[in-house]
Amino acid sequence: MEYDNIECVSSIDGLNEDEIHHHNLHHPNPHHGHHPFSSSKPHNATNNANNSNMANNIVGATGITPATSVHELLECPVCTNSMYPPIHQCQNGHTLCSTCKARVHNQCPTCRSELGDIRCLALEKVAESLELPCKYYNLGCPEIFPYYSKLKHEAACNFRPYNCPYAGSECSVVGDIPFLVAHLRDDHKVDMHTGCTFNHRYVKSNPREVENATWMLTVFHSFGQYFCLHFEAFQLGMAPVYMAFLRFMGDEAEARNYSYSLEVGANGRKLTWEGTPRSIRDSHRKVRDSHDGLIIQRNMALFFSGGDRKELKLRVTGRVWKEQQNPDAGPCIQNLCS
Repeated sequence: MEYDNIECVSSIDGLNEDEIHHHNLHHPNPHHGHHPFSSSKPHNATNNANNSNMANNIVGATGITPATSVHELLECPVCTNSMYPPIHQCQNGHTLCSTCKARVHNQCPTCRSELGDIRCLALEKVAESLELPCKYYNLGCPEIFPYYSKLKHEAACNFRPYNCPYAGSECSVVGDIPFLVAHLRDDHKVDMHTGCTFNHRYVKSNPREVENATWMLTVFHSFGQYFCLHFEAFQLGMAPVYMAFLRFMGDEAEARNYSYSLEVGANGRKLTWEGTPRSIRDSHRKVRDSHDGLIIQRNMALFFSGGDRKELKLRVTGRVWKEQQNPDAGPCIQNLCS
């Protein structure tokens, strides 16, 4: 698909339309390497964990070492993940996890001696007795868990970083919402708007080309939150379609506090969609493949475009509102652009 033929015209909350010509919608991702939310801890090349000196490492003058030190003691020197039974060790006391034991072909990665089938029972006992903070404590999580429950919590922790919601490239950047908003603006050059209504016109000179192409992402700020408006073309079975949908930059529970509507039409006809924005915890592809948004068949899109039906000129309007629970009346009421 030739993306330089695409034009987007946007107007927000009654503002005049500003024409934006997109000559390169798939912006490169210049943001590589570490960032404030990348995880990098110093790796211990040598793990002195034989049964005798392990006790000295764990029990000190106060009878217990800081949790961070014990956590480093339980870190596999190969993959740097936390070790869970069975924890293996070589004859010199160097430990590693069972997954990495298979990878290193039964050779200790620290001293190159043969690993054999020696279990580090002392370290396994230590792991069973520990309670450690969530690894996202520096992002605000206050929870402390038994060692074996920590991984399950961290996989669903509400404080874990978010993946970049940009769908036009494989972007590996993660971070909190303010960080990702700045990343989308500065690195992906997405359009940023303020307000709870939007009005976009998508123009494509050759609407026959719809090979699973992401067309546009717009980020707008409303109710103190950020929302991602997606519009794209793709094949639905054998039929080429266009789709618009909204994602909420936050967790699913908070996303349910908001609703949005989308509308497209012309010539006295229109299609509308109303729903709840999906959290960016759900990937762009997952939302698209679930068809959770406004889907427009190509023939209908060309009908709405008018003219000779050879060029796509599709206007999508919409708004977002916050659902507020009225404790006296019972049902939810709409709070528009407060």
